[in-house]
Amino acid sequence: MTVSIEEKASFEFKGRMLMATVLYLKDLDSRSLHQQISQRLEDAAQWLLDAPVVVDVAHPEEASQVELLTAVDTLRGLGVNLVALARHPELDDQVAAMLGLGSINLANGRDVARSEPPARAGNTKASPAPAEDTLVVEQPVRSGQQVYARGDLIVLAPVSTGAELVAEGNIHIYNTLRGRALAGVRGNEAARIFCQDLDAELVSIAGHYRVAEDLPDAYRRKPVQMSLDGDAMSFADLMGKS
Repeated sequence: MTVSIEEKASFEFKGRMLMATVLYLKDLDSRSLHQQISQRLEDAAQWLLDAPVVVDVAHPEEASQVELLTAVDTLRGLGVNLVALARHPELDDQVAAMLGLGSINLANGRDVARSEPPARAGNTKASPAPAEDTLVVEQPVRSGQQVYARGDLIVLAPVSTGAELVAEGNIHIYNTLRGRALAGVRGNEAARIFCQDLDAELVSIAGHYRVAEDLPDAYRRKPVQMSLDGDAMSFADLMGKS
């Protein structure tokens, strides 16, 4: 007689798409990194500290181990959530392990413009601002691009997955939002996000954020406005019905 013993599985593999931010390091100077990343973290609020970050070195053939270790220690000291090192012939699994990171091949990624630095507001073709500190963007904002406005930001075209809108004031999107929108990044809790078609990766107001999985189903792919109600993000249709 054959006796079959079925063991209870301790684990299971699950497939899931995860978004990661790629930090493209054009310079490994720790002093410059500390100064510039500190400013960026201040602008982008808490969500960036929570986002998984892959480090991609612009000139791996010129990077020494000491420079890499110093740069990684600087980023960790600022609280950046480093998870992996982008793989290059010069930066293999052993180098990643030495840095305490995983190793990932970005060549298989989707909608990631590794060869192009994120476009700042000044690099994005925009129409003249109708009012001081208000920026109007007429063309699509594509994956890997970032638009920053010191005041309100108005976008008339689609915002792709992997794109990022950042404003110190309100954000208005008269099209589909598939990327990220961060309003009131200097702590303006009265800021709002207005969107004609909500399909975002992340929305944030004054550091309070919701990721795609947490967006209310009732407002997905619909015209919506978002504001803060205390520490909670409030959703309502554009006619003001919550």
